[in-house]
Amino acid sequence: MGAEEEEDVDAGTPVDGKKLTFAERRELERKKKEARARDADPTAGRGEGGSGGIPSSARDPAPAPAPAVPTKPSAPIERRAVAVPSSPIQRVIGFGSLAAGLAAGTITESARRAWRGRKPSNDSNGDSSSPVEAESIIPGDSIFMTEANAERLAVALCRMRGAALKLGQMLSIQDESVIPPQVQRALERVRQGADVMPADQLEKTVESHLGVGWKDSLLRFDPEPLAAASIGQVHLATVLDPDDPESTLDVCMKIQYPGVARSIHSDIDNLMRLVSLTDILPKGLYVEHAVAVAKEELTLECDYEYERDSQAHMAELLRDDPHWHVPRVIPALCSKGVITTEYAPGVAIDKAAALPQDERDYIGAQLLRVTLRELFEFRFMQTDPNFANFLYDSPTRRLTLIDFGAAKEFPKKFVDDYLRMVVACAERDRKGLIDASISLGFLTGDESPVLMDAHAEAGFQVGRPFAAEGAYDFGAERDMTRRVAGLGKVMLKHRLTPPPREAYSLHRKLSGAFLACMRIGARVPAGTMLREMYEKYEFGDEDADSESEEEAANTA
Repeated sequence: MGAEEEEDVDAGTPVDGKKLTFAERRELERKKKEARARDADPTAGRGEGGSGGIPSSARDPAPAPAPAVPTKPSAPIERRAVAVPSSPIQRVIGFGSLAAGLAAGTITESARRAWRGRKPSNDSNGDSSSPVEAESIIPGDSIFMTEANAERLAVALCRMRGAALKLGQMLSIQDESVIPPQVQRALERVRQGADVMPADQLEKTVESHLGVGWKDSLLRFDPEPLAAASIGQVHLATVLDPDDPESTLDVCMKIQYPGVARSIHSDIDNLMRLVSLTDILPKGLYVEHAVAVAKEELTLECDYEYERDSQAHMAELLRDDPHWHVPRVIPALCSKGVITTEYAPGVAIDKAAALPQDERDYIGAQLLRVTLRELFEFRFMQTDPNFANFLYDSPTRRLTLIDFGAAKEFPKKFVDDYLRMVVACAERDRKGLIDASISLGFLTGDESPVLMDAHAEAGFQVGRPFAAEGAYDFGAERDMTRRVAGLGKVMLKHRLTPPPREAYSLHRKLSGAFLACMRIGARVPAGTMLREMYEKYEFGDEDADSESEEEAANTA
């Protein structure tokens, strides 16, 4: 495990064959950071790839050699030690305070605009003259989602943690052409991490899961978190290697925040009540269906025993893959609220925008390849697309996959039909796309021509990488999300049925893979990968699948 949802942390390199301690690593990183700050161009801003502090010119090959690893932001994220609100009443008060703050901010903004004679815009559902030209899903000039309110939301989510923060992090990976700048900046803070538990709360929490003498199993424990995420925070530690007692092993201990697991349903309900008052959710979203799926998924993510087993399963599936590594689990230091795994060096893949083009192409190709394998070969996928869950170690060119709380298995028939749909999208086969979409449950077959046209065109847009001859340049096609967002507004208005339950987590993962490739400007032979996957894929017997599903339904 590396930093679960955090900026990159350099593992440090051995000096004279000696493995660095935590303190030495931090000192080395501090010196590197100071050196980078001295060398940095003070005029460099946010580049097209969305990586703060990396100029857009750094994304292209240059005569000067590129750095071995991407640079870190000059200003690190500052975390506060704030106790997690663990009781139901504390969390209700937290959401109530957030609602009051957002309301006050909206009133202030309304008065300010009225004073200036401006007409406020709070219509997130208005129709565009052309859906393809729609600028964003969330309006950039919203009277509600101002910069101040976006900051209030980020601060509250980081303090509350749990399901509310997780939903914010899901939004944070969206492309900048879809999310307005003020919201994107606030959500970037959300993605970087939460507040951290004070030392006494941390100690009591670990004791409740591993027992009073839990530190006796460790050689070293770093009380400063390596990462603070939505459901738990990660600490570095050192243990005797279970496979080689003569050696030590650096590990990451992910410790779940107290009260988070039992508050998932109420947190989501409170957040949705708050959001419903703002009228920023587009119509046709089938909110109740989406909320029910979110509750199921987040409940599973809080079960670290499930994550432990899922990580071990994926490690076995990728055991012979030379490009990907899944850190091994340390079962003796795991429980329902603590999971301990081998530490893996590397940086989040969205920080790779400063690397040479061939390295960015390699990262993008391996990310898309493993995503296709997960779905069409394993039918078992790590579905959390947070960029920090995919680590890249430049010296070894090794990628690491972490965080398996959202791992999911997909039914054979669903995967069969989904592959048919993806191939139809790539080949611009409208009939094949519509037929597969009906079989999957995206359509009923009774939709209007307007909806059918928008659905087909959205599929063709998403299928463009797989239709390209040779390598598809994700960096040159950043307007894909804008085009699909415009079509999505039409589909939300006219749709007759919610998407299948499997689609929520799957589409998060697929869109995350595409967005990561866009962020780093990768050129990927996606079409070749899909064709190779399709040629070796074995479709199931549809009659047998139908009988199995009917039998399972009768058993249930």
